[in-house]
Amino acid sequence: MNTLVRWEPFRGIPSLQEQFNRFFENRFSTSTEEQTLTAWASAVDVYETENELVIKADLPQVSEKELDVRVENNMLTIRGERKFEQKVKEENYLRMERAYGSFSRSFSLPNTVNTEAVQAEYKEGVLTVTLPKRAESKPKQVKINVTNGKN
Repeated sequence: MNTLVRWEPFRGIPSLQEQFNRFFENRFSTSTEEQTLTAWASAVDVYETENELVIKADLPQVSEKELDVRVENNMLTIRGERKFEQKVKEENYLRMERAYGSFSRSFSLPNTVNTEAVQAEYKEGVLTVTLPKRAESKPKQVKINVTNGKN
């Protein structure tokens, strides 16, 4: 007698995904020593108001002269470098978790942004980039008079 087995075409997918994840984690993982002096990416917040887009980036211990903020072809790019301090020899560190080196973050800007009026401010390790919206893209309120149709 034959047994009837329910066919589930996606039953093996999760295990296949886990196998791929383990493969790539093992092949491309770097040691902690390599990670400490490699490139890093700053954490950012992006929010929108009625009149502008604002990007705030945490850049602790990055000198203002090491920052490069530019807008080209509707793309905002923030570049910089956090240098490793040589006051303490690297071999004397017991733990190094902060990353050092160059970084670059790019953001595609919508057509509603006025790229000619972009402003950037760097204060207490936080870079704030303000991207004003074009006047024609700002919401407009139109008052509508409603009548009941009777004269």
